[in-house]
Amino acid sequence: MNTLLSALLIGCLGSGSCYYAVAVAKKGTSFGFHDLKGKKSCHTGLGKSAGWNIPIGTLLSQGQIKWGGIDDESIMRAVSEFFSASCVPGAQRVYPHLCQLCKGDCSHSHRETYYDDGGAFQCLKDGAGDVAFVNHFTVPDGEKGDYELLCKDGSRKSIDEYASCHLGRVPGNAVVSRDDPELATRIWEGLKGVMDMCLCVRRGFSLFSSEGYRAKNLLFKDSTQKLVQVPKSTDSFLYLGATYMGVLRSLRKDASSEPVSRAVRWCAVGHAEAQKCDIWSINSIDEDGNGKIECTPARTVDECIKKIMVWSKEGLNEADAMAVDAGKVYSAGKCGLVPVMVEQYDEDKCASQEQASSYYAVAVVKKGSGITWTGLQGKKSCHTGLGHTAGWNVPMELIHSDYKIGKKLLAEVDKCRASSNELYYGYAGAFRCLVEGGGEVAFMKHTIVGENSDGNGPSWAQALKSDDFELLCRGGSKPTAPVSEYLTCHLAKVPAHAVVTRPEFQPQVVAVLEDQQAKFGNSGSDPSFRMFQSKDGMNLLFTTPPNASRRAGTGLYLPFLPEGVEERPCTPKPPAPCSTAM
Repeated sequence: MNTLLSALLIGCLGSGSCYYAVAVAKKGTSFGFHDLKGKKSCHTGLGKSAGWNIPIGTLLSQGQIKWGGIDDESIMRAVSEFFSASCVPGAQRVYPHLCQLCKGDCSHSHRETYYDDGGAFQCLKDGAGDVAFVNHFTVPDGEKGDYELLCKDGSRKSIDEYASCHLGRVPGNAVVSRDDPELATRIWEGLKGVMDMCLCVRRGFSLFSSEGYRAKNLLFKDSTQKLVQVPKSTDSFLYLGATYMGVLRSLRKDASSEPVSRAVRWCAVGHAEAQKCDIWSINSIDEDGNGKIECTPARTVDECIKKIMVWSKEGLNEADAMAVDAGKVYSAGKCGLVPVMVEQYDEDKCASQEQASSYYAVAVVKKGSGITWTGLQGKKSCHTGLGHTAGWNVPMELIHSDYKIGKKLLAEVDKCRASSNELYYGYAGAFRCLVEGGGEVAFMKHTIVGENSDGNGPSWAQALKSDDFELLCRGGSKPTAPVSEYLTCHLAKVPAHAVVTRPEFQPQVVAVLEDQQAKFGNSGSDPSFRMFQSKDGMNLLFTTPPNASRRAGTGLYLPFLPEGVEERPCTPKPPAPCSTAM
């Protein structure tokens, strides 16, 4: 099926095209999410996201529900043996416990009183069940004080704290059709015409209301405000996201069909990264002939993120992991991926459990150029890549704030590809762009000048002197400063780069990377390959030179968004800019 449109719902965050699946219990009861075995449960319906897929998938992934897979028994049998009684509209009566609490015919329709979100909540409200699995805006405002959310960590929170206490984020309901662009266009134009007509008439028929039909959520959810057209490249896998697809796998035991110890498929952007990855892959083969790393090539970071998210035709993901900068960690997080290990730049902290290292985003110019932060308009600029933290997100947000220019203008760049195939891509590339006169200011990480001057770095940088460059200071008593004074003259302090993957593959990636850096880290046991070193200072696969990768704590991605940089949605981004007039 081809995803065509997404429904925008009341109460959703960001773009409004998603909601949260939550577990609701009456206030005053004492059990948590880890204590659900033997409880009575209320579900919106068999196969529904908030009422079945997300909660049952979560209970399976946590090991609370024991299930050997479809070859062993039906998932419905496993659920019926976990809860003492349930109402799961649409469940087969061959498992009577799943329909025991229902008031009607237990059908997947409004003939069943406890069907859908409102019905599941009514099941809880009537005292039939102990817990209801619904979406986050089901509980009426006037009744929120009587109920609480069950969090996955076993704690409880108020109904309004769903953003930090939920079972999963679910894409909004979508209109789907067969994969026919012409048909999709006709459907969209027809629905848009109906929406426009309803807005003009202001009375009579309402496309998104079930009032007067003695039922709820007919054709569309009653909370829908409008329909919006999703990008043409969006398929069902990309729309649903990595987290939700992982839940669906657990319900079908797809994940268990792969060997737990299989190699990690690393995504490499561009020819140079692919070459380094191939060398890593060969060196990762152990004494038994098993490789720990396999390589998947891609043209851009965004293409890699999609490969990590989306199943291939064979039912597997084309890639499992890659290291990206903080801005891309945030974008990947919006797409359902999680950071699992972060780069550590301070060798003294490699063995500690302190917060992972950070770096400074700076603006660099040639010494004596006369350029200042307040005089950037009309100058030529060099960037690490579109969507990158130090090279784009931070400086562009600050320029937008200080210069009051339209953000649309900042996105109208489509010149070069975001990969090592582009000479001016990445940190060293942005600096080289400045050195060779491609631009007059370069936005990058604070260490790059030192790593590519005073005898350091590749051949093109051998004759450079760090004293020939200076930093632009934003505010303060002086407009510029030596490159060594980045602590007091920088644009922002930003989090380190991190490795991202799908939530369900997190343990495998961590295990493989810890094994690989013990062998091939800067102080690793095998000197035949160094995973944190790259030829010509190109920062291939990892930033050069980190000292190690460490676990990324809870796997949250919000801390990777630098202060002052606004949230960005999960959408395909255009190629990276290299040198452009500001």
